[in-house]
Amino acid sequence: MAPFTPRPARTKRPRDRKSQLAAVAAELFRARGYHGVGINDIAAAAGITGPALYRHFADKQAILGHVLLAGIEEMEQATEAALAVAEAPTPERIRALLTSLATRSVERREVAALWRWEGRHLGPDAQRAIRQRSTALLTTWAKTLMRLRPELGADDAELLCWAGLSVFGSVSVHHTSVAKKRFGLLLVDIALRVVHAELPEQADEPEPETPALALGSPSRREQLLTAAAELFRARGFSAVSMEDIGNAAGIAGPSVYRHFPGKAALLGAIARRAADRLALAAEYALRTSAPPDEREALRRLAASYVRTLTGPPDLLVSFSVDRVHIEERDRADLLRIQRDYVAQWVRLLEAVHPGLTTKEARITVHAALTVANDLARTRRVSGRPNLAAELVTLMTAVLDLDPGRAVSPD
Repeated sequence: MAPFTPRPARTKRPRDRKSQLAAVAAELFRARGYHGVGINDIAAAAGITGPALYRHFADKQAILGHVLLAGIEEMEQATEAALAVAEAPTPERIRALLTSLATRSVERREVAALWRWEGRHLGPDAQRAIRQRSTALLTTWAKTLMRLRPELGADDAELLCWAGLSVFGSVSVHHTSVAKKRFGLLLVDIALRVVHAELPEQADEPEPETPALALGSPSRREQLLTAAAELFRARGFSAVSMEDIGNAAGIAGPSVYRHFPGKAALLGAIARRAADRLALAAEYALRTSAPPDEREALRRLAASYVRTLTGPPDLLVSFSVDRVHIEERDRADLLRIQRDYVAQWVRLLEAVHPGLTTKEARITVHAALTVANDLARTRRVSGRPNLAAELVTLMTAVLDLDPGRAVSPD
């Protein structure tokens, strides 16, 4: 009789392998950017081979589409669960919906990041599907908000809902974290302030302009930076060539290389120029605020930020292009500058609301900045004639600068 040979244990395939692979890919996309991740990278991180991954997804675009559509589906389910059973929306139902969205944002920060930045890498059909479903979702939220606030018009309600969504998306732009329950409550409180914000009927009197960085005709280098920023904003980084930039600036393509070794250097310089403009605007705003009025200083910071954001496209390009395209040396320097800038806001907000911890203040500041960044580049709302004043109002609502209302740490 032949000796008994035990059979190897059969490895049980996970029940939802496709979603697990998508979750692994989402983390990699967030960490490295869409273009910085390959199919083999995803397979290796998941512990399988590349061919095995292709049994679940046709390509990298299909993975990204699965992640984003699954995220929309979760929001649709949360909306139906919170609102469908009520004949009329109530504050409790609205809070229930926001709590559900906040919980998902905190638990799946990588999905929020992909929602904000990476959808442009999908094919036209996938983009159309995501756009249609997200628009339908925002329309449902806007109609609900109008029933709760009858004085709002459809466009204003939609603006406030977009801003509320940006509050939850803001968790993707930083790594600061607090206990999950507290994190969710903080986001819900911020979102409630946003959707109940009183939008200005007309723009306030303009703030004094920040002094210009330079006088006279711009140098050839500045002309190239301006041309590159406009093209990157209009077409995206990958679709623009050095020859395109040279033509837009009125010089031959090869001549661009006398000033910049490549597109990555141009993008780094654009980001640096945006950082310099922000720093100058912040210094001017703080210098013209009568100390020790931290609330007024924050209002001036918000106004200066919006002026920079709605001015030349440098800042929008810095936020909308994958940082992976910037040289590593420049990325580290820009990250330091950004942290120093945010720290100014955090110190002031802690003084205004001593009940907030430093981490909670940082989360709140990032939410305010993200609301402005997202709305300024969202086509459905970016053309509003009073957008600049509205952005300042929404940022001050996020920061809770109304002296009659305090932020509770509980």
